[in-house]
Amino acid sequence: MSLESNQNGKRTALPVRPGIAGDAPYGAPQLDVPYQLNTNENPYGPTPEVIETITREVTAAAAGLNRYPDRDFTRLRGDLADYLAKESGVRLAPDNIWAANGSNEVMIHILQAFGGPGRSAMVFTPAYAMYSEYARDTLTDFHAVPRRADFSIDLEAAARAIEELAPTVIFLTSPNNPTGTALTLDEVRAITTAASRVDIGGAPAIVVVDEAYAEFRREGAGSALELLSEFPNLAVTRTMSKAFALAGGRLGYLAASEQFVDTLRVVRLPYHLSSVTQAVAHAALMHADVLLSQVATIRTERDALVSWLRSQTYQGKSLEVADSDANFVFFGRFEDRHAVWQGLLDQGVLIRESGPEGWLRVTVGTPTEMEAFKNALVKELGL
Repeated sequence: MSLESNQNGKRTALPVRPGIAGDAPYGAPQLDVPYQLNTNENPYGPTPEVIETITREVTAAAAGLNRYPDRDFTRLRGDLADYLAKESGVRLAPDNIWAANGSNEVMIHILQAFGGPGRSAMVFTPAYAMYSEYARDTLTDFHAVPRRADFSIDLEAAARAIEELAPTVIFLTSPNNPTGTALTLDEVRAITTAASRVDIGGAPAIVVVDEAYAEFRREGAGSALELLSEFPNLAVTRTMSKAFALAGGRLGYLAASEQFVDTLRVVRLPYHLSSVTQAVAHAALMHADVLLSQVATIRTERDALVSWLRSQTYQGKSLEVADSDANFVFFGRFEDRHAVWQGLLDQGVLIRESGPEGWLRVTVGTPTEMEAFKNALVKELGL
């Protein structure tokens, strides 16, 4: 299959790779509306103090932009290790840390290093839609194993699927996107143990726990970081886009064994992390306490939204709402979710059509944004 391009009035065919021919680019709608609650962004921007530090650090980096950046971003890896030690209680060495332009690029590095032709990746669906695209882009086969109706993972079914399909890489998302569902450490341990029994040329399958929303998990919930010393085939990814309110900074990172990290260094592009990106992330980590101070507020607003949605009756039934440990809420079910989505959009509220048919996802915003969402939903559904 080919893609046509208009060049000097003449239509010419392009030799598009079969695996992507006809595909549309991934991306949530970017619309100029008053209430944008569709991409799980943090609604609270950086404070003037944080902006001042970022400006100072970027200005210092700008003086050396004629030189390539530190390709191993040594200072930043130390900053991230220090942050994780404080956030999760797990002390890692800088050599156990990897970073890239968003956790998306980290995932691509993982499949470039461990996936590829003749190998496969596995996810438990519904899951983040980009996982299948990471596999497609790295020529890695892709297996989707359904979750239970409550969006939890059937551990026995998971173990059977891992044994039968022998994936090289297994992606676990906790809290899960789009459902908000979190995994316990025992669940992560069970799946990683099953992965350890897979034989990939004498090595076990790899488990990657995507903890993009980890900071929003409920008090007392553990992080898969606690299992790294137990499983050398385990990696945990994080991002600064959500809790750190740094979506525009594009910094995602990974914690794993030094051997795992060194393997990723083989496939990364030279100087993939710019001096400016490193400076912004360093500055943000200097103010981690300030930037994360709104996390508790978002958790409280999330829990209140879950309770409110569950109290609403639509067509004779209470709305279904998934438990959430993230900064968003997954709710339904609607016979025509697109009509509901459009009705909210017509009122200036943009949310997300995501996951199985009938379900919608809304990002937790400020109290003002949540009130606008509730009012729009009441009007649209006649609640």
